[in-house]
Amino acid sequence: MIPKIKFQGENFILLAGPCVIEGREMAFEIAEKILNITTKLHIPFVFKGSYRKANRSRIDSFTGIGDEMALQILKDVSDKFQIPTVTDIHSAAEAALAAQYVDVLQIPAFLCRQTDLLIAAAETGKVINIKKGQFLSAEAMQFAVNKVRDCGNEKVMLTERGTTFGYQDLVVDYRGIPVMKQNNCPVILDVTHSLQQPNQSSGVTGGRPELIETIAKAGIAVGADGIFIETHPNPAVAKSDGANMLQLDRLEELLTKLVLLKKTVDQL
Repeated sequence: MIPKIKFQGENFILLAGPCVIEGREMAFEIAEKILNITTKLHIPFVFKGSYRKANRSRIDSFTGIGDEMALQILKDVSDKFQIPTVTDIHSAAEAALAAQYVDVLQIPAFLCRQTDLLIAAAETGKVINIKKGQFLSAEAMQFAVNKVRDCGNEKVMLTERGTTFGYQDLVVDYRGIPVMKQNNCPVILDVTHSLQQPNQSSGVTGGRPELIETIAKAGIAVGADGIFIETHPNPAVAKSDGANMLQLDRLEELLTKLVLLKKTVDQL
């Protein structure tokens, strides 16, 4: 489904990288380190990086280094390391632009019902990864999938990223993973965004990164086809979502455990 990636069922796929592209050196450093780990563990890897952050709590929050500059970095990462890339788009007009640079177009959770956006993304012919809205049931995601397929694009994935729990927290309903798999498409678990604590009084989203391993293990146990993790060499200085990101030097230990768990689950 994804160029340079084969869904063989032998392992989960990994969508991972920084929340936002902060610069060329940072993107290449993260991509190379993740690729070294995933190659050793035989995990198919898609490099993730937002070229622009459109949904921020405050107007003074970092949004990006410039659209085409960030998109070009994503393309350069793909070319150098021969790995596919994924980025978010936020409006129908962005679909064609981003599609020139990346392999997978990601629909943000808050926008997963936007028909014009889904149609524009589908018409690029790229793989479309739709994040489940925090406000939607897993069953309701069939309609988003159908919008893409009705445009003649069968290359669609769904991503679970938590459900609103009160005003300032999220909870993962793991029943949603097998439900969404009934759409006959891969289902990814977004581990780090599921641990966000949004709408904080400071205007900066909080998080529970100490639970990353717990959430990821549970996702593999219930049959997620892939794991989505935002990671950074130093989350404390990351320009976006640092509160819920995984420190890069902890990624290999986590993935090693998940590979072992996947093998065990497959034998049951």
